Amino acid sequence: MAKVLLDKSKRDWWKSAVFYQIYPKSFQDTTGSGVGDLRGIISKLDYLENLGIDGIWLSPVCASPQVDNGYDISDYCAIDPMFGTMEDMEELIAEGKKRGISIIFDLVLNHSSDQHKWFKEALKGKDNPYHDYYIWREGDENTPPNDMRATFGGSAWTYVPELKEWYFHQFAVEQPDLNWENPKMREDIYKMIRFWVEKGIEGFRLDVIDQIGKDPDLQITCNGPKLHDYFRELSAKAFIEEGIVSVGEAWGANTERAKLYSAPDGSELSMVFQFEHICLDQEPGKDKWDMIPLSLPKLKDCYRRWQQELHGCGWNSLFFNNHDLPRVVSRWGNDKEYRVESAKMLATMLHGMEGTPYIYQGEELGMTNICLPIEKHVDLETLNVYKERVGLGYDPEEVMKSIHARSRDNGRTPMQWTDGLNGGFTEGTPWVSVNENYKEINAEAALKDLDSVFYYYKKLIDLRKTYPVFSDGSFTLLCPEDEKVFAYTRDTENAHMLVVCNFTGETLEFEIPEEYHGSEMLIGNYSEYAPELRPYEAVILYYEG
Repeated sequence: MAKVLLDKSKRDWWKSAVFYQIYPKSFQDTTGSGVGDLRGIISKLDYLENLGIDGIWLSPVCASPQVDNGYDISDYCAIDPMFGTMEDMEELIAEGKKRGISIIFDLVLNHSSDQHKWFKEALKGKDNPYHDYYIWREGDENTPPNDMRATFGGSAWTYVPELKEWYFHQFAVEQPDLNWENPKMREDIYKMIRFWVEKGIEGFRLDVIDQIGKDPDLQITCNGPKLHDYFRELSAKAFIEEGIVSVGEAWGANTERAKLYSAPDGSELSMVFQFEHICLDQEPGKDKWDMIPLSLPKLKDCYRRWQQELHGCGWNSLFFNNHDLPRVVSRWGNDKEYRVESAKMLATMLHGMEGTPYIYQGEELGMTNICLPIEKHVDLETLNVYKERVGLGYDPEEVMKSIHARSRDNGRTPMQWTDGLNGGFTEGTPWVSVNENYKEINAEAALKDLDSVFYYYKKLIDLRKTYPVFSDGSFTLLCPEDEKVFAYTRDTENAHMLVVCNFTGETLEFEIPEEYHGSEMLIGNYSEYAPELRPYEAVILYYEG
């Protein structure tokens, strides 16, 4: 099946595109360091071209002390030596273009590293021109400006005795927040973005971007009063070329805000990453480690709202996995006896919707969560949660159950390329454990099996580019209260599509709407469609007229 090439000169080419997220540390190591690198990504571009993706969302590769896995940038215009050189980056961009694959850069514009030259200058004195690139408040060293807490724990304020001032940081102490009220700082940000556009970067994923309009004095972090002003200026001054994609990570987004973020006129961002569907199994008012049973009706209603309320007036990203999340086949599927079937089913459910799909590395292989003892975990959040909860008297076994379901290490285990040493990821010692199931689950085996999860994703990607109903059709949810089946239709004036997904290991009765009797089956995860829904079965039916 030949890859369908998109015309990327069009402003909204990304509406028909499929992106692939690469977490460079875990993708492919070519040096034996145990850490993935840019040359490793270059070596796998043919694999990605075969899959049919249109762009790579590349997690941060800029220079960084790596306090927060690259989300603490010390030089926006340099490549971290861990990953290679600027020449490697330029070669990746050029080789990607040859294959119709754009590079979407991950940028952190809410904060920098404390090792960035701007912050080093800011520490030299209140009269230094870079001092106002960050957020400072005067005060007594024993009394922070207010009681705001940082996401990673502790106060959101850190005192600098030499200046007799506190600086604000929503994340680690080493990640001071940038002051977006400073027009000179904003201009330097735009200049940096243009640097990468001139290098050939065709889009940007913007980390926690809905926090740049913060007001720390009012304890407002997300969706501050000037946020949309900043978005419009950012779009006008940095994303001025046709076809540049901007994807905003917005944990505080709801459908009304998303309509503004992703307005069709392109005045703000191209699309949003929102997380309502990720947080459905969290206890209200508690953190993500206090889980409640998964509810399919809740998941369906969440998607219904986002599909219907953004249709024609906004644009959403479609994803289940990323570097901060567990593997979807282990959360919503069955990663044992029905791993292949449920991985395909989940892909069908997601790719049948309106929005731009993002495949996270290994998702196309059906990679699963990993089950590690606590001493083998490397994620700082995971280690802190274990220590904190056990210290509070929680049962260690129950804590580990939450960690096995939720830990960010689940999504960061190395890509499984072969059944050889370390899954073909590295000849050295991998920075994080390789999942032991790499002997069975790996790209080499998938490419040899025409019925693999890989080829199923490949077909879904092709269908999205062949049938406009995938990007243009309205959404109608069927059987909203059904706790086992997720079914919906997508309709344009002349094209009609039905998506049916069994979320269980049972065989179920499901009545196909009469208008779809005799329709074409575009794709299904069993060889032929049958009247009953088999375990984790998925099917897309289609007709015109």
